[in-house]
Amino acid sequence: MTAEQIPSHPVPQRLHDESQCPKPHVSSLEQYKAMWKESVDEPEKFFGNLARELLSWSKPFQTVKHGSFENGDVAWFLEGELNASYNCVDRHAMKNPDKVAIIHEGDEPDQVRKITYGELLRDVSKMANVLKNRGVRKGDNVAIYMPMIPEAIVSILACARIGAAHSVVFAGFSAESLRDRVVDCSARVVITSDEGRRGGKNIATKRIVDDALGKGSANQVESVIVFKRTGSPVPWIEDRDVWWHDEMAKARSVCAPEPMNSEDPLFLLYTSGSTGAPKGILHTTGGYLLGAAATTKYIFDYQENDVYACMADIGWVTGHSYIVYGPLTLGATTVLFESTPTYPNPSRFWDLIQKHKITQFYTAPTAIRALRRLGDQWLDGYDLSSLRILGSVGEPINPEAWNWYNEKVGKNQCAIVDTYWQTETGSIIISPLGGATPTKPGSATLPFFGIKPIILDPTSGKEITATDETGVLAIAQPWPSMARTVYNNHTRFMDTYLKPYPGYYFSGDGASRDADNYIWVRGRVDDVINVSGHRLSTSEIESALVAHEAVAEAAVIGGQDDLTGQCIHAFVSVKPHVEAAEGLEKELTLQVRKVIGPFASPKRVYIIPDHPKTRSGKIMRRILRKIVNGEQDQLGDISTLADPSIVDQLIEKVHGKAN
Repeated sequence: MTAEQIPSHPVPQRLHDESQCPKPHVSSLEQYKAMWKESVDEPEKFFGNLARELLSWSKPFQTVKHGSFENGDVAWFLEGELNASYNCVDRHAMKNPDKVAIIHEGDEPDQVRKITYGELLRDVSKMANVLKNRGVRKGDNVAIYMPMIPEAIVSILACARIGAAHSVVFAGFSAESLRDRVVDCSARVVITSDEGRRGGKNIATKRIVDDALGKGSANQVESVIVFKRTGSPVPWIEDRDVWWHDEMAKARSVCAPEPMNSEDPLFLLYTSGSTGAPKGILHTTGGYLLGAAATTKYIFDYQENDVYACMADIGWVTGHSYIVYGPLTLGATTVLFESTPTYPNPSRFWDLIQKHKITQFYTAPTAIRALRRLGDQWLDGYDLSSLRILGSVGEPINPEAWNWYNEKVGKNQCAIVDTYWQTETGSIIISPLGGATPTKPGSATLPFFGIKPIILDPTSGKEITATDETGVLAIAQPWPSMARTVYNNHTRFMDTYLKPYPGYYFSGDGASRDADNYIWVRGRVDDVINVSGHRLSTSEIESALVAHEAVAEAAVIGGQDDLTGQCIHAFVSVKPHVEAAEGLEKELTLQVRKVIGPFASPKRVYIIPDHPKTRSGKIMRRILRKIVNGEQDQLGDISTLADPSIVDQLIEKVHGKAN
């Protein structure tokens, strides 16, 4: 894609009244086009200047960019040294120690803590000294298995301060999954809490840690540091387990940040595959930090005194980049939310926004669809006028949910940023820029700076230039925040991301471009269904189903078919107070035929009470795929599901009681 191909004519957009808002950092499509062109044509100049502007370096870099996809040796800012903790905390604490860094909203709405940059610096320094006292040194790995509490952020930044890579494990993972990750990264220390709180329920985090470490191969762990969240009694292993508050009381509140080379590891984050060895994605310090900061500044148009809220869990990459590193690098006030969108009632998000006067709000399409399903009445009476940017993350958002988000939450006054990225990309790579990019419901729109997307034919590997034709989404040149390797398995990294299409980064996702060169992400390549030669995107079919007035959510997967090669199976949940009347399945099949065409007709439509979802709300389509294909004995770890019992109901629905 060239700058000339980027659309110059208007398409639908929703932006706040400029007279009441600060001027965006990028205020026009023309300004974006010029900056993007420089970023891909002269990346050394563009990113060199940006790195000096946004980051503080203890030793200047000389070489901006080195290496290639072909050789798997991409590196950025090679000679430079910096410390992520210093960039996120110290420099802001010295300038403005009383500014609020973290607003923590606990599981109950009245549980609010505000932590200033000065307080955060003292806590991070103390925790860094605690880790040192427990034997952690530069180059070690530390596992973090914690709920959504400020101490999780303190732990992350304390690791970064002393040069230890952190491996945050989502606190919904089972003991077995936790053990696999602890073993793979050879963590010497695990940081956890006695329990977590979520949706009015206690979660036995310490017991899960004990179960994980009690299974043989995790015996390299020397210390377990336990924060007292609920005060419930927990099992205790002397000489290994220590209380957070006891250790912090003994620690000095000054700890000099360790100078880190730009390419030194910052963290590991394990992708949640269902089978096989865990895959620890490794991100390095300088390039990752720049990507997180730059995208926060330009996509979310962060301005001084904004209150930024990302609703993701800190155990996923979204939490790393857009709760911790992106906002704090810019000196922002970031919101950490411990509860769920519907506890104690479905107005929780709107109460949060009103209470803290949130300006940027970033959540998942699943949450948006769920709240839409519950009805508009839950928004009544809430003042959401502080909002300027609304973000979507995690999966393609269907136009119906996009429009509801825009009209009911944003009141047609907010910029909507539908962001596309991955754990492996480190930061957002395709998205509108709030205040600059005209938007289209359901499209991730245009590439961020330094990102040169290309759509390839999955068979020939040649570029697809035709509009509205789905192919493989790849990236044509390196960018700073991309992952560098899979921990202790660079061959796997090369085979997964860089060798399938030589010279490109392979995203694993399907996408198409429209006549305006806007990018429409169609989901994972294995979510593109080939029916009698027709390549059909699951997200397109799902959008057609959700457009029906009775449908709350839909998940579409491909099944095997002797005649057509693949066929379409649709799992649909209906809105509250809507009865799944006889004939609804046929009605929904006709809906897809009408919206897309007869070739997209589902072979089966299943009306179900709910989808298999993680506790963060993501629909686990791999489970549906395995059930449809008769592989229910190979489901893998389903402990992260919000309701594991739904799986048996789905198996019965698809295969009957005999199965």
